Amino acid sequence: MLDRERNDVVLLTQRLIELIWNDELSALPWWRALALRGVRTLWLLARELIEGQLSMRAMSLVYTTLLSLIPLLAVSFSVLKAFGVHNQIEPALQNFLTPLGPRGGEISDTIIGFVDNVQVGVLGSVGLGMLFYTVVSLLQKIERAFNYAWQVSQHRPFVERFSDYLSVLLVGPVLVFSALGATASFMSSGLVLELTTVPVLGWMIESAGRLIPYLFIIAAFTFVYVFVPNTRVRFGPALVGALVAGVLWQTIGWGFASFVVNSTKYAAIYSGFAILILFMIWLYLAWLILLVGASIAFYQQHPEYLRLSTGRTYHVGNRQRERLGLLAMCLIAKRHFEGMPAPSADLLASELRMPMAPVADSLELLLDKGLIIAVGSTPETYLPGQAPERIEVQTVLDVLRRSDEKPDPLTLGPAPGQRLAGILAALEQASARSLSGLTVRDLLLERELPDEQAAKEVSTR
Repeated sequence: MLDRERNDVVLLTQRLIELIWNDELSALPWWRALALRGVRTLWLLARELIEGQLSMRAMSLVYTTLLSLIPLLAVSFSVLKAFGVHNQIEPALQNFLTPLGPRGGEISDTIIGFVDNVQVGVLGSVGLGMLFYTVVSLLQKIERAFNYAWQVSQHRPFVERFSDYLSVLLVGPVLVFSALGATASFMSSGLVLELTTVPVLGWMIESAGRLIPYLFIIAAFTFVYVFVPNTRVRFGPALVGALVAGVLWQTIGWGFASFVVNSTKYAAIYSGFAILILFMIWLYLAWLILLVGASIAFYQQHPEYLRLSTGRTYHVGNRQRERLGLLAMCLIAKRHFEGMPAPSADLLASELRMPMAPVADSLELLLDKGLIIAVGSTPETYLPGQAPERIEVQTVLDVLRRSDEKPDPLTLGPAPGQRLAGILAALEQASARSLSGLTVRDLLLERELPDEQAAKEVSTR
């Protein structure tokens, strides 16, 4: 009986996988393709959460946040104080800690007290440098987590990273809190108060006031998704991820607040540490929500991943790697040959309809051997390392085939081994002979090899 039930579950799972993954999205009506994209995205997100990569990175960010929170707020407070809007930082922190209930106010007061005690002016150059270094380390850790979500292996160069992070630290808080202050002033102005007395307008203004926190959260998340990853993120996918993350933020925040209200047993067990533990749990949920939104934005911008039930885990065989690398080489040379902008790895993956990871691996192999060169930084784009008529197809294939070869410890013995060695050598010679003289330019111009012409002549006789 137990085996029969287990078999039924396996068959049901296989049937479900076939229903979700067997259809090609481009061949379906738009409404069905849209629904199926949503289901596949949820499937892949659930898979990532079960595998634990997103959870592990969220927990890592919790630890880094606890170490860097006070320095981050101290830097922001100093900048805001220079512009006269430093009083806005406490309400914003209290709003973030709202899910912790009344104890959130205690944490907010404690953190603000620590920030007030940090006297930036007396730290000296070394202390000030360490303060900024701690904050930049937090932002660097955040970038790495988002780079994972976007399948980006390269991080920003140090100089670019430092300048970008400092611009966010110095300009970002001023813009955010100025916008919050301007919105609050507008909503409390006399004209708006008079308009609230009109029945229909009053309802609309009240509804808008309730929506403003959601809009600010979505706008902040959209900015994070566009700016933080070291790749070009389009606004549309970033907005979709921010919408989902914003709704999750408010919904989970409401649920967590209800949990905190009913968590008197935790206070009895952990005593004074209970609020710290709840604060760490909320930090973990906040980072996990942000990373889930980033993954949704990634799948929106890279629908080619929605063709694979394995998601980011995609194994490329030897033949696929050869074909993929040669196609990437040809696309780079073609765009250069036709005077088009140099492609990025993102664009090549989109044109090849392949996941980013195997495309990036192939590009790395071609880069190491100088067959292509990288230009720019955010993102890198690629040009042929030589003229296309000088790059032989056999050379490209050799680079892709022998990339991970190690010195061969296998010694082929007497007769059988010698025969096998001869067969392998004959295969390599036949491949080299058939591709002799063929260059990447010939592929672009669709020129035929002599062997291909002879084969066609034979087939037409």
